[in-house]
Amino acid sequence: MRRGLIIFAGLTLAVPGAARAESGGFFKNMFGGGEGGSSSLTAPRAQDPDDVYCPPVFVPDGGAAIQAFAGAPGDKTRLRHQIVFARLSRECKARPDGSVAVRVGVELRALLGPAGAAGRFEAPVTIAVKYNEQPVMARTHRVAVSVPTGAVQGEATVIENDLSVPADKATGYDIEVTLAGAARAKPAARRRKPAPAVAAEQSETPADP
Repeated sequence: MRRGLIIFAGLTLAVPGAARAESGGFFKNMFGGGEGGSSSLTAPRAQDPDDVYCPPVFVPDGGAAIQAFAGAPGDKTRLRHQIVFARLSRECKARPDGSVAVRVGVELRALLGPAGAAGRFEAPVTIAVKYNEQPVMARTHRVAVSVPTGAVQGEATVIENDLSVPADKATGYDIEVTLAGAARAKPAARRRKPAPAVAAEQSETPADP
């Protein structure tokens, strides 16, 4: 039996840092595609027996967050930052040949810990379609999340537009989103200070008597 988080549209989870799923209209507002925009997701069609199958987004155990520590993992007082899913959304459209085009929107949130500092962090996000727990198609994106100086969190988004489900798997497939690996901060480049000049020691040879 699979374990993890299944994200339903309109459901707000009480777990700290857990993702909240939204309809396509949320992404339309977030990406500013209301008037003349082309990058937003449109709202999913109402689900009924005659409509395209469009399952909720599934987040497997261990795939909902990544953490970085200043030292050995586990000590919350030495947590530098963690990256979690903030919001998720999906849209499914049937094609004439019976296949299904799937689009998935992901919003990430980076949160600084007690040992953290502002910076730019990268996290790998894998968005996949599975059938009977076997991969059908998957894409991995390295998403950069910036936390500005003076702030304690930052957000970033990614939309996967090109997932395809074959006609013979168009009913019963799963949409899975996972955070994997370690998030690494990219420190700001520092100018190297020139090494201090070392005065050469002068040796004196005593004169012959």
